[in-house]
Parts: sequence; C-alpha cells; structure tokens
Amino acid sequence: MADQPDIATVIAARAGDPAAVDRLVAGYLPLVYTIVGRALEGHADVDDVVQDVMLRVLRNLGDLREPESFRSWLVAITVRQVRERFRFRRGAPDALVHEDVRDPGADFTDLAITRLELSGQRRETAEATRWLDEENRELLSLWWLEASGELTRDEIVEATEVTRQHAAVRIQRMKGQLETARVVVRALAAQPPCPDLRLITVHWDGTPGALWRKRIARHTRDCVHCTPAWHNLVAAERLLAGMALVPIPASLAGNVGGSAILSTGGAHLATKIGLGVSQKVLTAALATTAVAGAGTAVVVYHQSSPPQQPTAAVVVTSAPVVRPTTVAASRTASPKPSPTPSKTSKKPAVVITAKASKKKGVGVWKFTGLKAALADVGAGWYYNWASNNDDVPGPSGVEFVPMIRAKGDATDATIARAKKESGGELLGFNEPDMAGQADMSVEDALAAWPKLQATGLRLGSPSVAYGGDTAGGWLDRFMSGAKDKGYRVDFITLHWYGSDFSAASVDQFLGYVDAVHKRYNKPIWITEFGLMNFSGSPKYPSSSQLVTFIKGTTSGLQKRSYVERYAWFGLPAVADSVDFGLYKDGDSPTAAGEAYKAAG
Repeated sequence: MADQPDIATVIAARAGDPAAVDRLVAGYLPLVYTIVGRALEGHADVDDVVQDVMLRVLRNLGDLREPESFRSWLVAITVRQVRERFRFRRGAPDALVHEDVRDPGADFTDLAITRLELSGQRRETAEATRWLDEENRELLSLWWLEASGELTRDEIVEATEVTRQHAAVRIQRMKGQLETARVVVRALAAQPPCPDLRLITVHWDGTPGALWRKRIARHTRDCVHCTPAWHNLVAAERLLAGMALVPIPASLAGNVGGSAILSTGGAHLATKIGLGVSQKVLTAALATTAVAGAGTAVVVYHQSSPPQQPTAAVVVTSAPVVRPTTVAASRTASPKPSPTPSKTSKKPAVVITAKASKKKGVGVWKFTGLKAALADVGAGWYYNWASNNDDVPGPSGVEFVPMIRAKGDATDATIARAKKESGGELLGFNEPDMAGQADMSVEDALAAWPKLQATGLRLGSPSVAYGGDTAGGWLDRFMSGAKDKGYRVDFITLHWYGSDFSAASVDQFLGYVDAVHKRYNKPIWITEFGLMNFSGSPKYPSSSQLVTFIKGTTSGLQKRSYVERYAWFGLPAVADSVDFGLYKDGDSPTAAGEAYKAAG
C-alpha cells in the first residue's frame, strides 16, 4: 500500500486537529485523484470532483465511527461523487475536447503515460481505457488500484455496493472489454495500416466510443492483416502490478499546503468541520456552502428550467443516472430521528385496483398553462416532489399526492402539512440511493419511517433510482428492514428510464415493473418513467418513437391490476424538457402529449 496517514491521524483529524486534517488531505489526495481522474477520463472537471469528495469527507468525518475504516469510507464516497458527476454530465456530449484547445491536464491518460513513463503494452493499456464504457471506466479506476496494491477487493466491494461474487463478475467483464480495447488501439496504430480498416473508419471522427470499438474489434477478428493484434497480450494484472499512483497536478498539489483566503463565513464553516484553512483545494467548495455556518442549508431548484437528466433503472447502460429535483425548496437542518418505536404487528397491505381514470398521472413543475394542461391531459393525479402544491395548484378533480422528499423534510411540521394536503396517500423518500437526491442510507430511512407511518396514510416506499428488483439492493434492504421492524409499506414506487428507443423498450419497461411486483407482491406506482439516452447520441427519441413507447407502456400498465398509478416525466414541454415533455402550454400538446392524453 502507498504511504498514507495512519489511524492516529484519522482520529486526530476527526477531533478537529488542523495539522492532522492537513496530513489527511495531503496523504489521500493522490488516491482520490487517481480514482476520479481515471473514471472521468478525458474531461476537465476532475479537480471539481476531487474538491467535492474532500469537502464531503471532511464535513462528515465527525460521524465516522470506525477510524480504521476511513479509507474504505473515502473510496465509497469518491465512487458516489464520480457517479453523480457522470449523471449530471450526461446532458452534454460525451466527447473529448479537440486536442488543439484541450487543457493537457484534463486528459488523464496522457497525464498517466507521461508521469508514469509508460511504454509498450503498459502505454497501450492506458490508451485503451479511453474506449471503455462509462461504468467500466469507473470499475477500472478501482481495479487498477487493486492490481497495483493500492486497494483491496473488499474495498472495491464496499465502494460499488455489490456482493463479492457480483464484483468479480463485473471485473471479469470489464477486463474483457479492456482487452478488446487494447486490440483496437493496436489495430489503429499498426504500421503499415490495414487498408480495409482505413476504409471502415473513413467516417470515424477519431473519438473513442462503444460503437466504433465494436466495429473495429469485429473487423480485427476476421481480417488477416489485423488478427495478430489479438496475439501476445500480456495479462493486464501483470502490466499494472506495482504501478504508482498518478501524481496530482499542480492545480491541486501546488496549493494543498499554501495559504488560502476564505470569506468569514467560509472560515467559520471550516472551523466547524475541523478543516485546516490552508487547504486551497477546498476553498471554492467552502465558499459555496458558507451559509451552512448559520445552521440552514438552502437548496434552490430552478422551476423555469426543468431537469434534463432523470434518475432511472436504465436498460442499456447499467449505471444509473441522476436528475436534479424540480421542486423549489429550502430546508433547515434535519433533526435527529425520533426513537424507534417498539415492534408492532405488521398491518396487511391495502390492495386497491385503481380505475383507469385514476391510474394516469404526471410529474409537474411550474410553467405557463399548468392547470389547463393538467385538465386537458386527463390525468387523475399529479405530484411535484414536495409536501404541498402551493406553487403548482391543479384543477378541481385532479388529485395532488404529497411526498416527503428527503431526511430533512421528515419534520413534524412538514409531515403534518403533507397529511393535510393528501387525499389518502403519501409518497416516501425520492431516490434515497442517489447522492444528488434524498441520499439516505437504509438505516436513516428506516429510522424516519415511523413518523411517516404515524400519519395513517397509505405509504409508498422510497422511490429508488434503479435496481428495485435486485436482491440486496437498496429497496430490498429497506423492505427487509421494514418487515423485521413491523413497519408498514402499502405500495412500491419506482422510477425507470430507457436508452433503447426501439419498440423493444416497451417490454423492457414492463418486464422491470413485473419483476419488482413479483419480488414484493405489493401494488406498484411508477412515479417517473420515460426514454432518454444519457451516454450516446441521439439523446432523445423521435416523436414517433415516443408515441410508440407511450402507447405500448400505458396499454400494458392499464391491463396490470397490480399497477395502481403511473406518472410520466413530465408534463411541461418547455425549455430543456421540450424533447420529452407533454405540453408546450395549456392547450398545446406535443405528439407525445396527444398519445398520453389518449391513454387510460
């Protein structure tokens, strides 16, 4: 293992010792930078993510119960921040900036090759990482460090939140893709070049990607000239063993020990979290959160510009994606959850087979013509990710369903308001498995659940972003914990987005819904669903593809008696949501809007 601060340093830093904080930051920055840099290959936002990781680590260091687990905890936080950045960036083209204008420090592969003095097959392997799929780049960033002795397999398992067996399977698949990518790199660099390969790649723009990786690899398997590229590949483990961490760039390293000027609020916050103010790497992040020193966190979501990047159980890409929440809100710091009540007998779930007119709903945010559009689309219900509908009042006869969105909203006052607004149901936490959303552990959600249960309303489960049908996933652990404690969950809520725009997407979606119902045998609400491609082009389906998907899915949902309600994401088709929303104003539905209007 690399020479990193010992447990005594972690304990001292946790106690607020500024010198220990300095040592902790300096000692672990190379590890964090290597994970983030390799996972976000080719993008200039690596420094920002490193800053986010270190700020989150230091702000939560006081809650770390086991100092000996610091590194595993740090790696898990790093992976979550990488995933969050992936999801927020999916709205932009996933391509390298042109080499003529690119900041050299932004290309992690070039940096690694230069600073680690890689050559031969080591250099070839580093170049091949550009060709990996997004989720495999994340996994590679961890496995590379395992192969080089910087991480253990247990730390990878903890960071990726999967079983040891699942981690092994994922790593094997990633290694297979890496080997294919190495062959692609060899074939493209071969001298003399293969004339047939030159013809195949004549329209390629030079940007590594999954489609061209597959095309080029397929050619190499059948081409006499290119087949030798598959020969004499040294195992990647042997190439990576013993390789050092990539030194952090001057933009981070040169300022870690230097002086930094913080605002009074920022310095106060730094003192509160035990942060030595010399860490310039955290200056920008502190400046944006100085208001937290007053004990209040203000979260602003732009109502006029709805989210581009919904969170989802994605069909084609295995990594989930994230969406900024669309409700405007300001929250005071969350109180500690009330003591867990004594175990009670579990109440039977109330199963209601909803009428067709009541099933169809929409997720809404503020836009011109909201009330008229809600009436026109024929929705029986709607929600806005909030406990009340003050900003988005609907027409008479369209039910508003409130939500307790996150841990900070589980206050007596907010829950009482939600109960007052409710027609009988209450939605639980929004995407607790996502850092950009509710971001709650299963334990936190279970601790707060009795307060929601005390309303007497029918309770929908927390809406996980993905993996609702996965054994050992977030939802599975929550449901098991609720059962053990005798807590009530009356129906399951789900989110789903697909990146396959073909007609097959209908069965992919319905298959996921069926699988979740089979696992828990409870009524289902789908509170967000749609089609979007967050890692490729085109990002959105055509109007005809959307119409086909809406007709097929709504028909299937109407036929399933266990599906009580479903809600399209979302009603407005304005600004950034024009490609997937339903209404441009109160009486101007898109083609998708017309299809959804006809459903039910």
